[in-house]
Amino acid sequence: MKAQVLVRYGAPGEAFELRELPAPTPAAGQVRIAVDAFGLNYADVSARQGTYLDAPPPPSVIGYEVVGRIDDLGPGVNGFAPGQRVTGLTRFGGYATQAVTDARAVVPIPEDMDVGVAAALPTQGCTAYFCAEEMVRLHPGDHVLVQAAAGGVGTLLVQLCKRRGCIVYGTAGSDEKIEYLRSLGVDHPIQYRREDFATAVRRLRGDQGLDVIFDSLGGSAVRKGIALLGAGGRIVCLGAAERQPGRPQWLADLRFAASFGFPHPIPLLLSSKSLLGVNMLRISDQRPETLARCLRAVAALTESGDLRPTVGGRYTADRLAEAHELLGGRQSTGKVVVTWA
Repeated sequence: MKAQVLVRYGAPGEAFELRELPAPTPAAGQVRIAVDAFGLNYADVSARQGTYLDAPPPPSVIGYEVVGRIDDLGPGVNGFAPGQRVTGLTRFGGYATQAVTDARAVVPIPEDMDVGVAAALPTQGCTAYFCAEEMVRLHPGDHVLVQAAAGGVGTLLVQLCKRRGCIVYGTAGSDEKIEYLRSLGVDHPIQYRREDFATAVRRLRGDQGLDVIFDSLGGSAVRKGIALLGAGGRIVCLGAAERQPGRPQWLADLRFAASFGFPHPIPLLLSSKSLLGVNMLRISDQRPETLARCLRAVAALTESGDLRPTVGGRYTADRLAEAHELLGGRQSTGKVVVTWA
């Protein structure tokens, strides 16, 4: 099989190398997928930079989601057949023409579903759904802030919040993205390069506070976010996009960790606020049935038209470096997908 192998940490044009590798064999409970396309996530950028601790070291094949067709079944797998079109979450190994994964992390998709839309479901779709539907309960009229609202997870969080009747605040870093957020129904788009998001929320909301914050940035954004919550408010931390590579890395990480502040249960208890963390890799490892439930729900909502993933970049595998440049430079909206043909 062909694979885009992460051979070294660094710039996109130097980090990957196209290689021929042996095709993986599915173990018990796994399926193998002949891959037509794979999706990119910000975790891929972190893995390329060497800041994603769970990622295997180079040389390795990263990638967390694929779209294609079942081409082999491991022992004990039922409900799938060779040739069936699917999308699935992979625990790495997605940047290849064949990938294996737990059958519970795979869902059938219609023949006419766009490959980019399908690629948005396993990682970004499940993350958004788990955060908005299982980690918190949203109610009509709730005031909700979505950080990086024009990104892959952000756009789906916005749609899930609007589906529940929430008043949505969303941050983005360009005027074009602000207009895009308006088209999604964001009530209060915030251009964070022009105005600090916390200042903007206080200007709009006064002292009443927010009900929920979905934070994919980490660092000082979490510290500021906790201060913006009202009584009963919850901040869901689902990423650390503000974490950057540095030399030495341990010092950069120490500074990043300190920027969160030092939340403690006692102040949270006294103010009736909650701090929640989400890592879908841990969910897939330890609670695969939860992942399966979320993936089925996201696929059903997409097929019904209640969720409409945006595809913001399409590349062929020989242009993987360009795809990483787009995503890493925070120029993309929605999903970035890479196809093998």
